[in-house]
Amino acid sequence: MRVVLAYSGGLDTTVATKWLQERYGAEVITVTVDVGQGEDFEEIRERALGSGASKHYFIDGKERFLKEYVSMCIKANGLYEGAYPLSSALSRPLIAEEVAKIALREDADAVAHGCTGKGNDQVRFDVTFQAVAPGLKIIAPVREWNMSRDKEIEYALEKGLPIKVKESRFSIDENLWGRSIEAGELEDPWAEPPREAFKYVAPLEDAPDEPEEVTIGFREGVPTSLNGEEKSLGEIIGELNRIGGRHGFGVIDHIEDRIVGLKSREVYEAPAALLLIMAHRDLEKMVLGRRLLDFKAEVERLWANMVYSGLWKDPLMDALHAFINQTQQNVNGEVRIKLYKGSAKVVGRRAEKPLYSPELITYTSRSVFDQRAGEAFSKLWGLETMLSRIKHKTEEKLSAKP
Repeated sequence: MRVVLAYSGGLDTTVATKWLQERYGAEVITVTVDVGQGEDFEEIRERALGSGASKHYFIDGKERFLKEYVSMCIKANGLYEGAYPLSSALSRPLIAEEVAKIALREDADAVAHGCTGKGNDQVRFDVTFQAVAPGLKIIAPVREWNMSRDKEIEYALEKGLPIKVKESRFSIDENLWGRSIEAGELEDPWAEPPREAFKYVAPLEDAPDEPEEVTIGFREGVPTSLNGEEKSLGEIIGELNRIGGRHGFGVIDHIEDRIVGLKSREVYEAPAALLLIMAHRDLEKMVLGRRLLDFKAEVERLWANMVYSGLWKDPLMDALHAFINQTQQNVNGEVRIKLYKGSAKVVGRRAEKPLYSPELITYTSRSVFDQRAGEAFSKLWGLETMLSRIKHKTEEKLSAKP
């Protein structure tokens, strides 16, 4: 039996490599996909081979992640439950697809992942595996063995596996779009996250005493410049993480509803993601009409729920992407944001083709709006309300007669 395993290099997947060999007598091929997690990938390769993998693949997925996933998240103003910018959730279908493609190339019998049975990632991997390689068996060792972390470490030490026993007390998942931070004292929703949990975001007391402005330029809904200088999306995200972080901006700490029905306390840091979505949403208000904005808000909510739920490959997602991309043709312009002591607010915006018209909206003598039109508009606008009230009052009078 040949199994291709999505390999992160952590405790779960390192133990899973050996466990698959013993439990299934399998040849294990490992695959690591780089989505900007900042790991030592040569060390990960050595760990995979040291755990018994017959072959290890490394795939650089950063550019694809930015182009196909992060860009769409910005255009969709993607925030799950209005808070989470979907950093980890966005990366899972890409990773799972790359793993499934290797499995098909290697003529494997099964694909595997290191997700637990109580989290969201198991669904994201399972659904994507089913969509890309429906004929392959899916194995989830952590679900099958039901080991605790202590038992996993004991197993790894017994088998001589190359693990890092002294790791952070937090469980960290990082990519280009953000960091998720779990475990340790964060499992207590009353406990404040300690400063050592964060990589980008400084404590407020260490933030600069002077505000700082950034100007973000967009072309068809995608960021293309920062402070007037053309940059790649990856460069913009990197700089905004640093700028937002040093001003103490970019932490999300909320109670989240998982796919499986559990509520969890989730802590994220994503300065760039929050700033870009804030700026993009504001620019859209300049160029999209009210009815389109209202409908797009419903599409955005559905889009975020589907990403979170692992349904990137669902046909409905293709339809939502088509609609979202159609709305972005004129989302071209710039947005100014001011950062100060943990806060960020839009202080200016301009668009190439705005629906905003100074000549119509101004209250000065330069106005070209004929205010006399307002009287007829108000009468027609309130006609239904007036007729309803008149009808109801008539009925009340009739019913009140003896």
